[in-house]
Amino acid sequence: MFLSILLSSFFTLVELNCENLFDTRHDVGKEDSEFLPEGSRHWTSTKYWGKVNRIGQEILSCSDELPDLVALIEVENDSVLKDLCRRSLLRNAGYQYLMTESPDLRGVDVALLYQPASFRPLCYDYIEVPPLPDMRPTRDILYVQGCSSSGDTLHVFVVHSPSRYGGERASRPNRIQVVLQLRKVLSMISPHAQVVITGDFNDYCDSPALMDLYALGLQNITCQTKGMHGALGTYRYRGEWHSLDHVLVSPILCKKVDSTYINDAPFLLEDEPQYGGKRPFRTFQGYRYQPGFSDHLPLVVRFKLD
Repeated sequence: MFLSILLSSFFTLVELNCENLFDTRHDVGKEDSEFLPEGSRHWTSTKYWGKVNRIGQEILSCSDELPDLVALIEVENDSVLKDLCRRSLLRNAGYQYLMTESPDLRGVDVALLYQPASFRPLCYDYIEVPPLPDMRPTRDILYVQGCSSSGDTLHVFVVHSPSRYGGERASRPNRIQVVLQLRKVLSMISPHAQVVITGDFNDYCDSPALMDLYALGLQNITCQTKGMHGALGTYRYRGEWHSLDHVLVSPILCKKVDSTYINDAPFLLEDEPQYGGKRPFRTFQGYRYQPGFSDHLPLVVRFKLD
């Protein structure tokens, strides 16, 4: 498998919201008490290690070859990433990682796993998102500039925009604030650069926030992406499929897209009794624990690099 990474001319990116990948220890200053053994979700070591291994299984199932980059959303801290990369089903995959350390009150962050054989980081940074009045501190944007094994320089941004809590319209300025910070950094990057912006935008393809990015020439290559087993989006709400997760690329990189799909392998889905059909097999239904994966399905993009 690892030799195939070196020989492959394809470059695979996966984006996955992990649905609260918390460990069982309290992070000082963070509101993570519900994910402690004595907390409201009774989050034990057994449940935690089960979750870590299932996320590893989910990543491995995304393609025949190991994904070169994996953008992860809703990961708590460095310890969780070490466990995922060194002590889970991914332990022999060789992944390294970079992640943010944000002011988010719950302590969730974003991260980027990468294969050193196919992607070499040159520099990285955290892009802060100054909160608006009455806006909770939110996740930093992770920015990584790196070089692929083909010699392509990639600018990768991993985003987790504020939720729609309080209503889409009322919370919309918070997500536009994230895009404003992206625009500032993008203005300092060559218009001919190969740029990838991915993550959970908590917005649909036609939202004002994403429209602001399209105005810069970025193209949403996953807007109409579907799964092989019936998923019409990465997230299902009240019986309707939607995509809050997206991959946007610059025009030069758009020409190198080979394929996009949602990984909706049957083991990642469960029956939805109320509305019929299938939904992502998540870890919690309300506060009821079940040995699932995430409430989001992974997005997968294959590029044909030179």
